[in-house]
Amino acid sequence: MLPYTVNIKLSARTLTGALNAHNKAAVDWGWQGLIAYGCHSLVLVIDSNTAQTLQVLERHKANVVKVKWAKENYHHNIGSPYSLRLASADINGKIIVWDVATGVARCEIQEHNKPIQDMQWLWNQDASRDLLLAIHPPNYIVLWNADTGTKLWKKSYAENILSFSFDPFDPSHLTLLTSEGIVFISDFSPSKAPASSGKKVYISSPHSSPAHNKAVAATGAKKALNKVKILITQEKPNAESVTLNDCLQLSYLPSKRNHMLLLYPREILILDLEVNQTVGVIAIERTGVPFLQVIPCFQRDGLFCLHENGCITLRVRRSYNAIFGNSNEESDPDPVQELTYDLRSQCDAIRVTKTVRPFSMVCCPVNENSAALIVSDGRVMIWELKSTVSYRNFRNSSGTSPLYSPISFCGIPVGALQNKLPDLSLDNMIGQSTIAGEEHLRGPTLQEVHLKFLLTGLLSGLPLPQFAIRMCPPLTTKNIKQYQPLLAVGTSNGSVLVYHLTSGLLHKELSIHSCEVKGIEWTSLTGFLSFATSTPNNLGLVRNELQLVDLPTGRSIAFRGERGNDEPAIEMIKVSHLKQYLAIVFKDKPLELWDIRTCTLLREMSKNFPTVTALEWSPSHNLKSLRKKQLATREAMARQTVVSDAELSSVESSVISLLQEAESKSELSQNISAREHFVFTDTDGQVYHLTVEGNSVKDSARIPPDGSMGSITCIAWKGDTLVLGDVDGNLNFWDLKARVSRGIPTHRSWVRKIRFAPGKGNQKLIAMYNDGAEVWDTKEVQMVSSLRSGRNVTFRILDVDWCTSDKVILASDDGCIRVLEMSMKSACFRMDEQELTEPVWCPYLLVPRAALALKAFLLHQPWNEQYSLDISHVDYPESEDVKNQLQEQLNSLSNDLKRLLLDPEFTILQRCLLVARLYGDESELHFWTVAAHYLHSLSQEKSESSIDTDNISLPQEKVTNPLDICYDILCENSYFQKFQLERVNLQEVKRSTYDHTRKCADQLLLLGQTDRAVQLLLETSADNQHYYCDSLKACLVTTVTSSGPSQSTIKLVATNMIANGKLAEGVQLLCLIDKAADACRYLQTYGEWNRAAWLAKVRLNSEECADVLKRWVDHLCSPQVNQKSKAILVLLSLGCFTRVVEMLHSMRYFDRAALFVEACLKYDTLEVNEDTKKLILAVYADYARSLKNLGFKQGAVFFASKAGAAGKDLLNELEQSKTEMTEE
Repeated sequence: MLPYTVNIKLSARTLTGALNAHNKAAVDWGWQGLIAYGCHSLVLVIDSNTAQTLQVLERHKANVVKVKWAKENYHHNIGSPYSLRLASADINGKIIVWDVATGVARCEIQEHNKPIQDMQWLWNQDASRDLLLAIHPPNYIVLWNADTGTKLWKKSYAENILSFSFDPFDPSHLTLLTSEGIVFISDFSPSKAPASSGKKVYISSPHSSPAHNKAVAATGAKKALNKVKILITQEKPNAESVTLNDCLQLSYLPSKRNHMLLLYPREILILDLEVNQTVGVIAIERTGVPFLQVIPCFQRDGLFCLHENGCITLRVRRSYNAIFGNSNEESDPDPVQELTYDLRSQCDAIRVTKTVRPFSMVCCPVNENSAALIVSDGRVMIWELKSTVSYRNFRNSSGTSPLYSPISFCGIPVGALQNKLPDLSLDNMIGQSTIAGEEHLRGPTLQEVHLKFLLTGLLSGLPLPQFAIRMCPPLTTKNIKQYQPLLAVGTSNGSVLVYHLTSGLLHKELSIHSCEVKGIEWTSLTGFLSFATSTPNNLGLVRNELQLVDLPTGRSIAFRGERGNDEPAIEMIKVSHLKQYLAIVFKDKPLELWDIRTCTLLREMSKNFPTVTALEWSPSHNLKSLRKKQLATREAMARQTVVSDAELSSVESSVISLLQEAESKSELSQNISAREHFVFTDTDGQVYHLTVEGNSVKDSARIPPDGSMGSITCIAWKGDTLVLGDVDGNLNFWDLKARVSRGIPTHRSWVRKIRFAPGKGNQKLIAMYNDGAEVWDTKEVQMVSSLRSGRNVTFRILDVDWCTSDKVILASDDGCIRVLEMSMKSACFRMDEQELTEPVWCPYLLVPRAALALKAFLLHQPWNEQYSLDISHVDYPESEDVKNQLQEQLNSLSNDLKRLLLDPEFTILQRCLLVARLYGDESELHFWTVAAHYLHSLSQEKSESSIDTDNISLPQEKVTNPLDICYDILCENSYFQKFQLERVNLQEVKRSTYDHTRKCADQLLLLGQTDRAVQLLLETSADNQHYYCDSLKACLVTTVTSSGPSQSTIKLVATNMIANGKLAEGVQLLCLIDKAADACRYLQTYGEWNRAAWLAKVRLNSEECADVLKRWVDHLCSPQVNQKSKAILVLLSLGCFTRVVEMLHSMRYFDRAALFVEACLKYDTLEVNEDTKKLILAVYADYARSLKNLGFKQGAVFFASKAGAAGKDLLNELEQSKTEMTEE
């Protein structure tokens, strides 16, 4: 039989409760899958899959207002490993950057002492990864190096800044939301502060904008409202129209370029920043619940919205063909064209009260298929989206267009029978919204899906203080097999919460009382007594509730039976050392003594009994001597039965019968009634000593009061030491053996409670005062540690107890219960030392080498016939400890994921994408998404062109499953053009001023839509100053297609214009005469790289476009720009795979390069010649070397053997080390 082991190692931890109002926006969901949020001055880190608290960070002295995880969009290797970095900021303006795994603060930053309004890590991945931008009120933005704490630059603005948002498509664009409006900054750079003060625009609040007050034509108010809603103006609005900027939030849309959303309590506005115009409105009807927050998605054009009742809704943009749909619909001859977001799913609301209301929501950044709601009472609710396939015949009644499941899974189209996990991420749940003019291929592969929210995780905090805490009886050698470290917490609403302190999780919640629990005493390892008193009536009498609770069954009985109504309040209850007797002390009523085992009253003291101020049971008793007597009796009985009956004398037999009777009685009561003692003090400070045995109570001694002590408030007794505490903060230590006493004034006012630590011979004692606590060593009579509210901590202590012989428990008024070392210094723990009830998938917690080795193991196992998830089968010579950790990580994956990873048909590209998601590695995720898409589509093209020489079906194939528009410039040209036309259509419908019309006309000219551009130009009214100019331009556009000389003239004019600073106008003219390639070159010369790439994609054929983009790639790779990772993505979209391999190799991304080569060879997309062969071998050799450094022998040997000559030396090294190991 295995030896029984019990885990009683208790780490220091903090149980947290309700949040503070300052913590409202302090929450963030990191790419690693962990959620961090602020609770008072603490920062909690929880795992989103299992809803377990992994870390509590304690160092802030004030309430936390913001937390932000560092970004993961860089290439991870031994030098820059997977690490958990978090920045948190408080109301005193202090920012702390944490290493979360160890709980250590890496650096602290302080500029001013006002609360930080907003902060964000810079996401532009090739710059330094340590940059943190923060808003220091009222109007400063400061860029910090968060590794060293140095300030890089600081810039002030005219108005108070509330928050900011980076443009996800262009790191030089930053937008500030200020108290008056919006400031657009277009020259943001990490190296120096923005030179300009930004372009300032004002928001006229949607409810007060003059548009609403115009007389509306009879065609329906809603349409008119949508057509004329202008929100952004350059002029400052007049005071009447804007009373307050009630914009709650401003965010760029990550799903499409140059779009922004503004959130108001009753509507969300989608702006197109090219024309500064609202192109979509999501309004809440009059009876609806207002918005609190919105998170736009990246993978699909969707919005997670949080409402004031705690309900989270998901809205997804309606497909364009549902909007600009068939013209033959009778019902609506004039459809209002705008972005419409349909409600697709919503979760349950919470019950909102004065103290319980939703604070904020965060969404999983990797998969965007789950959201976490933080509630003010400390609850965290994790809602996950689940998709269900519904079959064709079922049409939804709401009239919204259906959502379809995507064709591809993990970046590659899959068949109906292939293994896939539809709920992996949002883009694997719902397909792309189609673009106008395109019908879905109505094939069997397209299935309609419905989404619903499911609550998959719930973490609840402690209720609001007050607390009464009591730890269960201590661990001894006798109870080691059934011992559980349980802490009972009595709360103000009458319930008792029992926490398991190994895991820190709630073990049981028992609603026992109807009023505030005042005290708890354990009667065994599985039962306790708790008492509560109601508020006194006008006579000062209360209802006393004393319940005896059995923990395993949850059964509770009224211990005092019918007693308890209208009597003086219970002051304290004390259980004797052997858990036999209970003393109940009342406020103005004599003491009661009860027998706990039979629930009977032993004695109610007489009226003239002294008033008790403090009471304690003695640890001494006569149980041992009684047990000895009992044993002697049993032995005598055993002896007697052996002797023959004849020799029995009558006297002895009578003795034995008496003994047997006593024995059976004691067995009935299961316990002998041992004699126990207690001492108590009266108001004069006199100490009384009483003895209880069975049902007799004897008064045995009185000790006169000590003159130096005031009124005694508490007593503690252990071994030969008795300690008394009084109202003036004096502690009196009595040594009963030596009969000496020693008084020590602590000068800390009223001693509330004193308690000895458990453990034989452990004479430590904790004392609680009004303003803190102290730990004393009573042997040496000296203080060990001290804690004072206001001096070294901000909270006030409500109750104290010992957890183990060297750890104390403090309950405090910030709603937390802390288990601390005896020094009472708050310390964060190491995450790897924690005992978790459920295993957590988080490779970030492994040592860097192990995390990267695990990744290599998951990605690729070419040495195996079939995939395995057992690390022990692999040649990986690491310590058993590390191997076990890796195996634990593998075991913690869900069964669905394991099935996918073990599926032989799951391709290497899909595997890379899946592992990027599992690791929350942003740069890998984007790289493999784009790589998988283009590798697949190019190999499709190849196979098609080899079958069919006239490949007419080529563009069609590309468009059926294009790369998502959130990748913008990286999308296929045809899809990108359609999207841009769509956008201009919308801008055209929405235009309302001459400025907007002119911008639309310019865009149409660049897109080559000359006829519509001419129509817009001719709309200019005669009293407009540009009337003449626009009319001439219209004439020019219509006649431009004529002779050669006119073309050369226009070209000359265009180049002159460009030379004289009119770049946009010159480019337009060049586009008119089909010289878009020249236009792109000019744009690039003048540094307008993004604009040039845009123009190339919408106007040039693929070869010319590729030339322009390749020049852009060279620019991105130049040292002053240093955006190589973006350059690689552009090269992928052009199909220049060899160049991608070269770049990855030169950047030392060996793992990515090797896997990419493998994928290219599998899809046959690399031209194999001498140079590429050499390159491939070099990549393999370097990858093998990096695997060797990780200690991952098996992979290193495999790739070294593939690397030919380059890997020979390495193979020899590996072989040598193998033989050495076998010799050992």
